[in-house]
Amino acid sequence: MKFVGLFGRLKSVVIGMIHVKALPGAPLGCMKMSQIIEEACTEASIYHDAGIDGLIIENMHDIPYSFSVGAEVSACMTAVCTAVRGVCPVLPLGVQILSSANKQALAVALASGLDFIRAEGFVFSHVADEGLLNACAGDLLRYRKQIGAEHVQIFTDIKKKHSSHALTLDVSVEETARAAEFFLSDGVIITGASTGVQADPQELRDVSQSVKIPVLVGSGVTYDNVERYLDANGLIIGSHFKRGGHWAKTVDSEQVTRFMGKIRELRK
Repeated sequence: MKFVGLFGRLKSVVIGMIHVKALPGAPLGCMKMSQIIEEACTEASIYHDAGIDGLIIENMHDIPYSFSVGAEVSACMTAVCTAVRGVCPVLPLGVQILSSANKQALAVALASGLDFIRAEGFVFSHVADEGLLNACAGDLLRYRKQIGAEHVQIFTDIKKKHSSHALTLDVSVEETARAAEFFLSDGVIITGASTGVQADPQELRDVSQSVKIPVLVGSGVTYDNVERYLDANGLIIGSHFKRGGHWAKTVDSEQVTRFMGKIRELRK
């Protein structure tokens, strides 16, 4: 399985989040690129020293998100990702570009030497807080082929957080996962309703029994509840690793170290 080849293990892989500060052109953008890159690399070093299994680099501070992602975002994210790769030369690294800029993320991953992307809206349409998000699997995988990035894995959110799923109310999360698998996703991600909100452990079990591809938990995992999610292939953790448990704060080295110490004990 490609997942094992990338991370070296099949279960409870811990993937930390680097939430890149607001980029030039974003409403909250106020920092120079040199400062943005320095902060991202500092956080990467904290994660690396704590023994994290992988990282995702994401432009989450670029609120409010837009479907019209400018060329400057791709350029800036490439600069950040390349710098983080320099800090973590062998650690599995991924990128997500909001909102739903999955082709741009693939291009950035290819240019920066990254290993995977996190993609929104892979299968089925739904109403996100940015607007109507349509499925992209067909175009995205063809684009990956065209640019020679087939080694870059695509982990896909299903029943995405921060969204209404009334349009697909008659399609269960298990059916959605099977659709993503059929459309050649490299792994599916389940989440709670919003950032930091716990995913449903029963949903994890149901989806894991429905597909043969990796299933990752994308929100709400903490030191206190991690035992409920150990059967997940991957645990994507952002808010819990930040000061005060808030995604917009800086990474708390003690919190990351404490969590990784616990997960190593639980894996024994």
